[in-house]
Amino acid sequence: MKQQISPLAAKALGLFLLGFVRLLTGAQARWYGCPPKAEQRIYFANHQSHADLVMIWAALPAELRSITRPIAARDYWTSTPLRQWITTAVFNAVYVDRERKGDEDPLQPLVDALASGDSIVIFPEGTRGHGEEPQPFKSGLYSLAQKFPQAVLVPAWIDNIQRVMPKGEVVPVPILCSVTFGAPIRLEPGEERRAFLDRARAAVIALRDL
Repeated sequence: MKQQISPLAAKALGLFLLGFVRLLTGAQARWYGCPPKAEQRIYFANHQSHADLVMIWAALPAELRSITRPIAARDYWTSTPLRQWITTAVFNAVYVDRERKGDEDPLQPLVDALASGDSIVIFPEGTRGHGEEPQPFKSGLYSLAQKFPQAVLVPAWIDNIQRVMPKGEVVPVPILCSVTFGAPIRLEPGEERRAFLDRARAAVIALRDL
């Protein structure tokens, strides 16, 4: 499938995927201390499945979906023409490389998206976790918070999505899932990188049992 497919087809597929994901998972969005609002945000969440970006996309209301770009691992989401077309035309994803290539800054695509006024969804663990709690956060969130102090930093906890599409399976299983959005945090003046990242991780974990 090529990317020349019309915007109308992309919109139709987007509506189909939205309905399918919500039917399969419920895609419940729960807002605690943070109402859905059309402002520039950096959503940061736990990462358990390649479907995490789809889950958050489906949970957001339409007015936020249109201005929010999830990050997508380039090697996985461009591995087939269909995946690449969906993530480009439907999700408007920001592709990132999981392995550094030469002197390229892996954060540059996210910097460009934020500089253009978009909101983004990132997974600060950098790779999928398999435990009950997220792995230690990598430094990207700290760097983006430094560069874009006007962006509102919103923690999110994605629940159950790893059970919908277990690793190695090709047929999804209907499981009720949810995304809980918490109160924003901010990078305090002079706050050290690791202290901030640990605090951001704790803000995500705190949403797990709400």
